[in-house]
Amino acid sequence: MTRFSGFEELLRAQAAGQPESPALTYCTDGDRIGTVTYGALYQLVLSRRDELISKGCRSLGILCDGSLDCVLTSLAGPLSGIQTVMLDGNAPEELLRSQIRYTDIDCLWGDEDLIDELSDALNVLPSLPPSGERLLAPFPGNILFFTSGTTGACKAVVLTDSSLMSSAWNGSCMLPLDREDSLLCVLPLNHVFGFVCSLLWGLQCGACVCIGRGLRYINADPLFFRPTAVSLVPALLGFLLKQNALNPGLSTVLVGAGDCPLPLLEAVRAKGIRVSFGYGMTETSSGVAISVSGDPYALALCPDVHIELSSDSEILIRADRCMMQGYYKFPEETTMVMKDGILSSGDLGRFDENGRLHIIGRKKEILVLQDGTKIFLPEYEERVHRLLENCDLAILEKDHAPVLVIHDRSGILTRSRVLEILGPLMKEYPRGQQLRDVLFVKDPLPRTATGKVQRYLIHM
Repeated sequence: MTRFSGFEELLRAQAAGQPESPALTYCTDGDRIGTVTYGALYQLVLSRRDELISKGCRSLGILCDGSLDCVLTSLAGPLSGIQTVMLDGNAPEELLRSQIRYTDIDCLWGDEDLIDELSDALNVLPSLPPSGERLLAPFPGNILFFTSGTTGACKAVVLTDSSLMSSAWNGSCMLPLDREDSLLCVLPLNHVFGFVCSLLWGLQCGACVCIGRGLRYINADPLFFRPTAVSLVPALLGFLLKQNALNPGLSTVLVGAGDCPLPLLEAVRAKGIRVSFGYGMTETSSGVAISVSGDPYALALCPDVHIELSSDSEILIRADRCMMQGYYKFPEETTMVMKDGILSSGDLGRFDENGRLHIIGRKKEILVLQDGTKIFLPEYEERVHRLLENCDLAILEKDHAPVLVIHDRSGILTRSRVLEILGPLMKEYPRGQQLRDVLFVKDPLPRTATGKVQRYLIHM
C-alpha cells in the first residue's frame, strides 16, 4: 500500500497510474450516474486550486453539503496554501457565525444564499496587491475540523492533508479495498470520520467513491449506487437495517464515531457482510484501531499507532503522523491533553490476551451519541443545575442516551417533579439530546480534589 504525503501526491499518482479508472461517481441532474476518472479528478482539483488562489483569501470556510463541488473544494483547499475550515452547512446560523469568527474565515464556499446571510461574520482583509500575488494565510495548508457541532464549547482541531492521508493509509492497511471496489460516501465531510473513511479511504486504495445524494435519499443510495463498501455511524446503520436498504453486493461495512450495539453488528453479519468497528478521534485524524476479525469490539492497532494505558486505564495514544497540530487558538487546552506527543484520550480501555484493545468507558467530558453527535457535559450539567440548585448531579450515558443522576440533598424530589422542572429546558434540545431518564443515588457523587465529577466511578 503506497503511503502518500498529501492530497496532491495522492491525486497525481492515481492520475498517472490509472487515469481512465473511475475515481468518483455522482448523480447528475437527470438522476443518472456521472463519472469522474482519476485523470480528470486531478485536473479538476488543480483548476479549483487556481480558483481559490485567485480569491486571495487566508482562511476558507467550506459549508459542506456532500456534493461533487464540495469534494473538489475540500481537496483543493490544502493545495492552495490556505487554511481550510470544514463547516456543517446545515448548522444553525449563529453557530456558524461564531465558528467563522473564531477560525478567521474571510471567504466562504457553498450555498450562495447562506453565504449572503453569513457575510457579516467574515473577517475583513486588505485587498490583493497589484501584482495579483495571493495573501499568505497565517496557518497555510492546515485543515480545521470541529470536535463538536452542538455546543459553544466546541474547538477546532488543526490537522493537515499529510495527517489525514496518514490516517487513510492506516485504515487502508487494516481494511484494504481493491480498484474494482466502490465506496459509498454518505457521511458529512465536515466530520473527520466522514472525510477520511467515506472519501480518502477509497481514493487511497484507488477505488471509486460514490457521492451520496443527501439525507433525502439516504435509504435509496445503496441500491442506486450499489457500492461494495460503506462507512456509517451506528444510528445510520440502524436506520438502513430497519429499512432493509443495504444493497446486494455490499461486502464491507465500517462503523465508527460512536458506540455501536452488538445486535446491529450481528445483523450486518447475518447478511453475509463483513463488518468492522473503528475507534479514533478528531485529534488523531480519525481511526487509530479497527476490528478486523472475530469479536467486533476487539480492536487491532493501526500500523502507525502506539497505545498505552494509564494507571486508571485511560487510553494514551501516540500517532506521530496522524496527530493534530493542536486546538486552534487554545494552546492551554492542547497542553492539557497532549504532552510529549502523547494524547490523553479521555477514554478507558483494556487489552485482552491477544493484545486487542477494548473500549470500556469514557473518562472525558464529552458524551458521544449513536449518530456521532457530541454533548459537552459540563455545559449541559450547568444548565440543569441552575434549575436544581440543591442537587449533586451528573449526566451520563445509558443505553446510548443521556440520563441524569441525582443525589438529592433535600430528599424531597421525585422523578416526575424533576422532569416537570426540566421540561422547558429539554424543549431547547433536539430529541436525541434530551434526558432519557432520571436516576437517584443515595451517596454524594465521586469528585476529584478540584470538584470535577468522576463519571466513570458512578454505578447506575
